[in-house]
Amino acid sequence: QVQLVESGGGLVQAGGSLRLSCAASGRAFVFNTYAMGWFRQAPGKDREFVGTINPSGSSTYYADSVNGRFTISRDNAKNTVYLQMSGLKPEDAAVYYCATIRSPGNNYYTTVRSYAYWGQGTPVTVSS
Repeated sequence: QVQLVESGGGLVQAGGSLRLSCAASGRAFVFNTYAMGWFRQAPGKDREFVGTINPSGSSTYYADSVNGRFTISRDNAKNTVYLQMSGLKPEDAAVYYCATIRSPGNNYYTTVRSYAYWGQGTPVTVSS
């Protein structure tokens, strides 16, 4: 079993920045062998892909809507993945979730159904 705990959400003005963290733990869960993903869900909308990072942290991939504004990184020594958000827009407001896939491997994935373990989410509000 894998536990993911997000933190860092809050209220920010449009154009501002925020960094989210996701701490991972679990028996037999070797963090540096798992791809990690960030998703978000706004009220009344489906959960959508934000970005993902491979196990080593050497490669990332982002949704077009956040590419160039958001950056995912990870600290494998701390079992933590980060989402640095800048240039925030009102449409970025959502509950943000981190997630990981079921098995270790170097591929990463962009669909909700590819991810097996999810955190509880942390809300981000962007005021205009």
